[in-house]
Amino acid sequence: MYGNYAAIHDRPTLTFERRLSHPVDRVWRAITEPDELGHWFPSKVVVDELAAGGDMSFEFEGMPLDAPSMMTGRVTDFEPPRVFAFTWGEDHLQFELDPVEDGCTLRLTVALGTRDKAARDAAGWHVCLDRLERELGDAGMGGEWRDYYDEYQRRGVPAGAPIPGE
Repeated sequence: MYGNYAAIHDRPTLTFERRLSHPVDRVWRAITEPDELGHWFPSKVVVDELAAGGDMSFEFEGMPLDAPSMMTGRVTDFEPPRVFAFTWGEDHLQFELDPVEDGCTLRLTVALGTRDKAARDAAGWHVCLDRLERELGDAGMGGEWRDYYDEYQRRGVPAGAPIPGE
């Protein structure tokens, strides 16, 4: 359930894998459609064109003053219904879906812009994936961001980046 941290091609990278009891097409909608993303993704998502090269924008509401309120990105890979990847500021996110008996496996790979935010972002994506599972009806309540952050640090995931609002 916890994500893994590694340097892949000299870039700090987080990898998460979740087994979901829903078919690929249902999870595909949850990870690609802006209205569906709004239920679990950490920002409002606007996609100009849902295709490789399409522009994206991410709007954050209710963030502390020291956090950005808007970010842009670009779709880098779009292979329905298996791969959806895009830039997220200085990071790169890739969602992959693989069918399995009774559902599918969701793999999220996050290539980070900087190493020091790995534990912070791992905790954040962990919470987001918990929300996605709840939206799909696959999981209980999930945990708290701070508990995940502490656990990722305990596991040796690099930390040190500022935490907005602290």
